[in-house]
Amino acid sequence: MVNLICLFILSLILFFFGDWLIPITDPTECCYTLTAKEMAEVGDWLSPRIYGNFWFDKPIMFYWELLAAYKIFGINEFASRFFPSVFATGGVFLTYFFGAKLYNKKIGFTAAIMLATSLEYWYLSHAVITDMTLLVMFSITLMTFFLGYRAGNPRFYLISFAASGVAVLTKGPVGFFLPGLIILIFLLWQGDLRHLQKLFRPKNFLLLIAIISIWYLPMTLIHGAPFLENFLGVHNFLRATVSEYPKTDVWYYYTLISAIGFFPWSIVLIFIAAKNWRRLPTFGMNEKFLIAWTLTVIIFFQLCATKYITYTLPAMIPAMIFFSRYLVNRRKMLIGITAGTLIIYPLILYFVALPLTEDNSGRREAQIILPLIDKETCVVSHGKEYSGALVFYTGEKIYRLETKENFAKIRPQKMTWTSKNVMPFMTFDELPSDKKILAVVSVDFEKNFLANAAGKWIVVGEVHKGELESLAEKIFYGRERRELKSKIYFRE
Repeated sequence: MVNLICLFILSLILFFFGDWLIPITDPTECCYTLTAKEMAEVGDWLSPRIYGNFWFDKPIMFYWELLAAYKIFGINEFASRFFPSVFATGGVFLTYFFGAKLYNKKIGFTAAIMLATSLEYWYLSHAVITDMTLLVMFSITLMTFFLGYRAGNPRFYLISFAASGVAVLTKGPVGFFLPGLIILIFLLWQGDLRHLQKLFRPKNFLLLIAIISIWYLPMTLIHGAPFLENFLGVHNFLRATVSEYPKTDVWYYYTLISAIGFFPWSIVLIFIAAKNWRRLPTFGMNEKFLIAWTLTVIIFFQLCATKYITYTLPAMIPAMIFFSRYLVNRRKMLIGITAGTLIIYPLILYFVALPLTEDNSGRREAQIILPLIDKETCVVSHGKEYSGALVFYTGEKIYRLETKENFAKIRPQKMTWTSKNVMPFMTFDELPSDKKILAVVSVDFEKNFLANAAGKWIVVGEVHKGELESLAEKIFYGRERRELKSKIYFRE
């Protein structure tokens, strides 16, 4: 009981503290929050929509979480980040119980502490994305399989298939395919492929299909080909085969991400490995399963074209349980590092995360333009990225302002990444002459804006970058220069 209370208090401090402070950021978080907000406004809990269009980027589960949180807490930052924090807490307790089942409570507790205090896990516990929900469902799928396999009790497999069904409702086919691949590799390593007959029984598949059909069936019947083409084609097949961000498509990407994401424990484990490299470990069934789980996740996503730092999150729980065996008796080290994170992470949140998220959000711009908007005002945005967060905070229709040449390049086209550009567009020659216009302009695109926008414009507001840049300049250059982020222009 003491262990559980400690883990609960640790989770409250690390995962929930500051949720109400962090603004909704671009370009990812705003897609989820704005979609849920629009679904709530129209009273449709089935079909995701954004900017007035149906939106088939992700399945329904995370949107349901956001809708439930908005219903309880209102539409705000805390509500948006509530369920990621809840599922992060759930992941910590899953790690404890599974580690205790495989080995003992001491190892389970050590692994749970390591997970909760690792940098990537702490960061994602505050992020408005699907990954924490996927982590929990993914982990339940594999944990219940292994416990059933080890105990010779196939009734566990019903829970496994049910959790996999919820994972598919959270992230798509990968919620079934990847756990299935891990199980297949493990059974192959065990030399027990015949066990697949016990696993893939009709009742297990029927339960899986029944859960998946809750959303996928009505969506297919209502939206037909556009849903299948966008959801399966663009957001699953295209994501795996064509990199959305080519710069990250390098062979060492997830090796680097793992080293950073597992911090501070990655540093400790490197020293332990260097000291004990001559001692070859022995692998029993438990270790084989943890290794198969961890490496399959990392290698699978390394082979996919599109790479995100969040994709290998499901590998963290088995890795932490595996490595906790080498740290379980280093009590002073565990206490010291854990205490350090309880001090350092809140400081990082306030002095680093908040300035960075403010710089990647439209919240401050929204605060400036909201008092200036009336029924006769047209609002446009011009810059490298379109700010969905600006739309979230203002509740206004905001046009993405582009030149004709650039619009031709980024306009939505089937089976390309441009199909994600579903926001309202306007070219410079389409700016209405009979309306007042507010333009939110990134300073990097200010010259382009003034060269193409006809009329007399006046600056009615400025947004500077956060204190992080000012502090760095003050330290390194002995001066503080608040760099501009964006300007608000007005035309009568």
